Amino acid sequence: MTRARALALDLRDRFAGAGARVVEPPVLLSADVLLDLYGEDIRGRAYVTADALRGEQMLRPDFTVPVVQMHMADGQAPARYTYAGEVFRRQEEDPERDNEYLQVGYEVFDAANPAAADAEVFATLSEAVAHLPLRAATGDIGILMAAVDGLQTSDGRKAALRRHIWRPRRFRALLDRFGGRSAPPPSRVALLNGEAPEPGPLTGLRSQAEIDARVATLRDDAAQPPISGAEMEGLDALLNVRETLPFALQHLQDLAVDLPSISDAVHRLQARTDALADRGVDVSALEFEASYGRTSMEYYDGFVFGFYAAARPDLPPVVSGGRYDALTRRLGGADAVPAVGGVIRPGLVAALEGTT
Repeated sequence: MTRARALALDLRDRFAGAGARVVEPPVLLSADVLLDLYGEDIRGRAYVTADALRGEQMLRPDFTVPVVQMHMADGQAPARYTYAGEVFRRQEEDPERDNEYLQVGYEVFDAANPAAADAEVFATLSEAVAHLPLRAATGDIGILMAAVDGLQTSDGRKAALRRHIWRPRRFRALLDRFGGRSAPPPSRVALLNGEAPEPGPLTGLRSQAEIDARVATLRDDAAQPPISGAEMEGLDALLNVRETLPFALQHLQDLAVDLPSISDAVHRLQARTDALADRGVDVSALEFEASYGRTSMEYYDGFVFGFYAAARPDLPPVVSGGRYDALTRRLGGADAVPAVGGVIRPGLVAALEGTT
């Protein structure tokens, strides 16, 4: 047994000792629903296969979605789960990264006090790797989502911005265009002005009706007034918040004056900060970045965090996690329970310990 696998079982037993139920989701999962739940990055890196009886199947790219499915099928809240096993992701753009590695997780389903649950998961995972020289980073996707939802612009524009929150470059390009800071592509301008050449035979997957509907949508968007300068400045300031948690909280409270839609999310951040302090976390030294987590799993919609090896910037996060209430709502409907969780990569722990 390798050191990494031994560490995985030790960590799982540690979390079980803290009250979590040990679960073992299958390695091969039905792909039809799961591929829609993961973001584009993971969908593009999933190992997918198919057979005549079961249809499309995929090797699990992580544990969270199957654990949520398991909980929704037969679980009762509050509930805590832990697991250990392999996940699989294609690494075609970076052959140096592992395409199969171990994860150990701790997940909490509890509606009573989300701030306390956030703090519980963060502190539990932090304590498990406290012997390593790691730097912790935190963020909150929910604050940016709330800012987008509060913009004085069309529902279509807000939906586009929300869809691309996890793709920062695309989000920035859309925001600048919607705010009048950049012009649309010349080809789109020509199309909207009726200057595009007559279309030839249809050769793609879209019908003429779908093409016409898309053109109508683009024309409606072009007729929208730009997002106001005040809102653009507020979003710019929000995206640039990167400070220790107490100073970030103060900064966000000030920004809420001009972006009132983020007020509730900032109150949740305050409650989480207090809960973290109650757990013994040194919040005065804890980093907070408003844009943190925007290249992670797209099902996160609130608190996000990661632990990094300061001396090994080449390594992915040793610990990562976050809140995924929207995922439980999508899978559970009226029975949804707010949930938060995180994972440790025992292979990276072993490497940092020099015990591989």
